[in-house]
Amino acid sequence: MHTSDSAAKVLIVDDEPNIVVALEFLLQREAYQVQKAYNGVQALELAAAFLPDIIVLDVMMPGMDGFEVARRVRQMEALEMTKIVFLTAKGTQRDKEAGYSSGGEYYLIKPFDNEVFVNTINEIMAYG
Repeated sequence: MHTSDSAAKVLIVDDEPNIVVALEFLLQREAYQVQKAYNGVQALELAAAFLPDIIVLDVMMPGMDGFEVARRVRQMEALEMTKIVFLTAKGTQRDKEAGYSSGGEYYLIKPFDNEVFVNTINEIMAYG
């Protein structure tokens, strides 16, 4: 668990409000500082201002998909150390390859196990 003065920052990006609420609950319970975005444009604006340690990113969103968001994040110098975790229902090998090639380091499939999700985020923060 993290101390509040050095709480790691996580940006959740998903167009499904229930998913966002669930992830926010899980992360705040672990003492993470959380910001939320519901589309790609909002995600990029928030990422630039919030400078998260981790972005949890859905793929299928209206407008700009998660792969494009990841590519744009990877072009921002201020976010070069930010880890990208895709959390999506798109689970084919081709989807995963697209996720990794667009800049994601982790790829989790919905529906997800809460404990696996939290452990993944904690491991990223512990080991980078």
